[in-house]
Amino acid sequence: MGNPEMYVDLAPEFTDAGTPVIKFTNDDDANELLANDPNALLIAIVLDQQISTTKAFSGPRDLKQRLGHLDPAQIAEMDEEEFLTIFREKPAIHRFPASMGKRVQAACAMVRDEFENNAENIWDDQPDAKTIMKRLGGVPGVGPAKQKIAILLLARYYGMDIPGWRDVIPVELPD
Repeated sequence: MGNPEMYVDLAPEFTDAGTPVIKFTNDDDANELLANDPNALLIAIVLDQQISTTKAFSGPRDLKQRLGHLDPAQIAEMDEEEFLTIFREKPAIHRFPASMGKRVQAACAMVRDEFENNAENIWDDQPDAKTIMKRLGGVPGVGPAKQKIAILLLARYYGMDIPGWRDVIPVELPD
């Protein structure tokens, strides 16, 4: 899991249209994907374990380049070995491509089955922080620490109004 303190140092930015300007990686395409595709954000959160946050948050871009999409239903329905082969391609999407590939595929199945094939449905109905954390807790590979990081990202960097978010995040933020 990436260091939550790194998010304190990144000042949130938004375009004039209110779109978040994400700078979690050194790649503009990866950052733009994270800013505009909730499925990419959820995949990045799943991948953010035992690798740098930059690598984890670049993973959705790499996966999209290899697959041509990040559609949860299509990913969930892929043959597992075929999907893991794509995950293992050099450079591997994760340090542990087999286990993390299985988690990403399982997370996509959950998004397909429980959130109408769109990760944004986990948080877009204006729930409070604890409700979002409970929903995220059902996503394979998203434990309590990642749930809190997700709340921090959604509130601070995606501009969501999430009641109770400051009470659950793992770091102190300046006002």
